[in-house]
Amino acid sequence: MKKDTIVSNLLVEKLVFWWSGLAHLPDGKSVIISGGAVPESVVSVRVLRSKKNHIEAQLVEVEKPSPHVRELPDHWQVYGGCRWLPIAYDRQLQYKSDQVREAFRPLGDRVSDTVFRPIVACERTEGYRNKVEFSYGKYISAKEDVHEEYRFGFHVPASYDRIIDCTYCVLADDETNAIFRAVDTWSRTSGLSTYDPRAQEGCLRHLVIRCAHHTRETMVVMSLRTDAPEWTPETEQSLLVFFQELRARHPDIASCYLLENNGKADIVHGEFRLVSGAPTITEELLGLRFRIRPQSFFQVNTLQAERLYSIVREFAPARGGLALDLYAGTSTIGSVLADRFERVVSVEINASACEDARENATLNNITNLEMVCAPVEKYLQQYTDSGERADFLVVDPPRDGMHPDAIAPILAFQAGVIVYVSCNPSTLARDLDRLLESGIYRITDVVPVDMFPHTHHIETVVRLIKATK
Repeated sequence: MKKDTIVSNLLVEKLVFWWSGLAHLPDGKSVIISGGAVPESVVSVRVLRSKKNHIEAQLVEVEKPSPHVRELPDHWQVYGGCRWLPIAYDRQLQYKSDQVREAFRPLGDRVSDTVFRPIVACERTEGYRNKVEFSYGKYISAKEDVHEEYRFGFHVPASYDRIIDCTYCVLADDETNAIFRAVDTWSRTSGLSTYDPRAQEGCLRHLVIRCAHHTRETMVVMSLRTDAPEWTPETEQSLLVFFQELRARHPDIASCYLLENNGKADIVHGEFRLVSGAPTITEELLGLRFRIRPQSFFQVNTLQAERLYSIVREFAPARGGLALDLYAGTSTIGSVLADRFERVVSVEINASACEDARENATLNNITNLEMVCAPVEKYLQQYTDSGERADFLVVDPPRDGMHPDAIAPILAFQAGVIVYVSCNPSTLARDLDRLLESGIYRITDVVPVDMFPHTHHIETVVRLIKATK
C-alpha cells in the first residue's frame, strides 16, 4: 500500500506498542495507528509506511467515536498533551493497566507468581500540573488559506512549527490559567513578533509557569530571542514593568525570569536571567522541602509523586546500611529514603541536577546523602571493582531505560531488594528481562501509578528480591 493512501472504516481494537491503536484490514493485515486512536472507535488513517507484516498509519479522522468518549465542558480544549481528555477516566485507567500487563507478557512464566496490584488512580484529574510550558508561534498555510501571525498555546501533535491557540488548559490550575491569560493580553499588544522556527525569525518563544502545590509559590519564565532586531532596551523595560504589575495582581508569584533563548532548537534553553523576586521557589513533598530553579527537574504532579515515592518507601527495607539511588535527577527519591539508611549514594549525570540535590539535602538537614555526578554505568563499574555492596538499589531511568552496561554491575551488587521506577513499560520490560536472565532475582510486585491523567503516560514501580534456590 502506497504512502499517504487514506484508508477508512477501520475499527480500533486495542492499544499496543506505546499507545498506538491496532486495527486490521479486510485481508487480515495489521494497522498500527499513531495520533491518539481510541479503542472501539472507527477511524480513517493515512498510511505512513507499509511493512511486510503490518502498516504504520496516522489518525486522520474519527468516523465514529468510541462509546467511552465523553462530552466535555464548552471551555475545555483538547491539545496534544491531554489527548485522552475525552475518554472517561475509569477507561483511561483500564487502558493503562492493560498496557503494563501487555508489556510484561514476553516475560512469560517468570512473572507467573508476581502480584500485579491495581493501578493507583489520581484523585485530582484536572489542574494537577505544577509546571506548564506554553509556546508562541504562527500558523501560515497557502494551501489552507490561513495566515495567522500570532498564536499562543501548544504544539500541534507531530508538528514542530504549528501552534494551537490556548484559551484554557485543563491540566493547569486556575492560577496558572489566569497568569497565562494576562501574559497573552500583554503579548498581543507588545509589538513583539512570535517566533517562526522555519525562518528562525521572531522574538516571543515560550512561557513557563511553575506553581508549587503545597506552598503556592509561583515562578514565571519568559523565553525570547533577545538577538531579534525588535528586542530593544525599551521593549525590555516594558516587559519588566509588566512583570511588576503581574506580581501585584498575583501575589503568589515569587520569581520572574527572562530567558535569553537565541538558539535554533525550539526548546526552553539559554541564559536564565532573574529580573524580579527570588531565584527559586519551594515545594514540599512527604515532609521535605525542595528549592526549584527555572531548569530544575521536579515531578509535575506533586500529590501523585508523594504516592509514587511512598510505594518506593514501602518496598525499601525498614533499615539498611547502603542504598544506591541511580538515575537520581535531583535525588528526590534518595532524600525520601535517607532516614531508612546509614548512607545513600545518588548517581546522576546532569551537573545542574546534582547541585540542586546537594542544596536540597542541606535545606532538609540530610547529612548521609552523597551526590555523585557521573554516568550510572561508569560509576557502577568503578564501584563494583572496589568490592563494595549495597543493601538496596532504586533505579529511575529516563524513557529509554537503563544503559545495557549498567545491568552487569547492578547484578554484582547482590542487593537484597531492587526497586525499578519506570515511565515506559516497554523499556521497563526489556530491562527486567535482562535482570531476570541471571536467575538471581524474581519480581514480587508491579504497581502502575497514574501520574498524568488524560495522557497516555504511565509510571510503574516494580520490586525485585533475591530468588530462593
